[in-house]
Amino acid sequence: MSIGPAGHVARSTVRPHSETTRRTPLRTYLHTEDGVTVDSVYDPGAVVYDSSRPSAGDLVFVVAHGFTGDVDRPHVRRVVEAFTRYGAVVTFSFRGHGASGGRSTVGDREVLDLAAAVRWARDLGHTRVTTVGFSMGGSVVLRHAALYRPGEQEREGRAGAHTDAVVSVSAPARWYYRGTAPMRKLHWLVTRPEGRLVGRYGFRTRIHHREWNPVPLSPVEAVPRIAPTPLLIVHGDRDGYFPLDHPRMLAEAAGDHGELWLEPGMGHAEHAADDKLLARIGDWAGAQGG
Repeated sequence: MSIGPAGHVARSTVRPHSETTRRTPLRTYLHTEDGVTVDSVYDPGAVVYDSSRPSAGDLVFVVAHGFTGDVDRPHVRRVVEAFTRYGAVVTFSFRGHGASGGRSTVGDREVLDLAAAVRWARDLGHTRVTTVGFSMGGSVVLRHAALYRPGEQEREGRAGAHTDAVVSVSAPARWYYRGTAPMRKLHWLVTRPEGRLVGRYGFRTRIHHREWNPVPLSPVEAVPRIAPTPLLIVHGDRDGYFPLDHPRMLAEAAGDHGELWLEPGMGHAEHAADDKLLARIGDWAGAQGG
């Protein structure tokens, strides 16, 4: 699956305002450059200002869920609720997930979905975007940051699709990993016709039957291209999908540029990210400059 240019989005007249009361979420469908409709939600949250930091009213989190997730899953909504204490939040269902169109390419063309969501966040008036991805979404935010770099997109007529900070949680470092039982099950789900049926009817996830061609840039190959955008890599030491060599590979590829948090007792992705960890991520994002 090849990577195309950034997604076009429907522009909105809704603008964030500097107040501390919770406001009604906005839900819409975005349209990616390759024509996929992406179910998306904007939650303005309740921003509390801190004069020692960049303006919280400018900050928006764009959350990229893991494989088989969607905007309405309780574990995704819990992440949203945590981040609304630090800024606004845009969530969306990746292609093939939930009410979004298309079929999942398991991390390849999903970069276009994220680009559309980031552009929508900027259309809503936010000047600081932090992308936060979990598992498959963690690999997508890394590749997105490498492919949509500030300045380069403006020269290519694709302004607004870049991020200002990146948080990758429970992400793989390399493709085709089958070293754990959960990953062997996931490969069966993706590669076998009967597995894709289980994905469609059991997990509301429609998976594309075609193999990648060409194979997309891997997460570990993407990481060196992210600098100077701030990068945080988060991984649990009890992750049942990807052992610790994955985050360590990513951190080594980042060098002095990236920051690595190895979380004691943490499992995999959104389900394992407790409120304290999400609060620390929110603090980290709030401390990054625009």
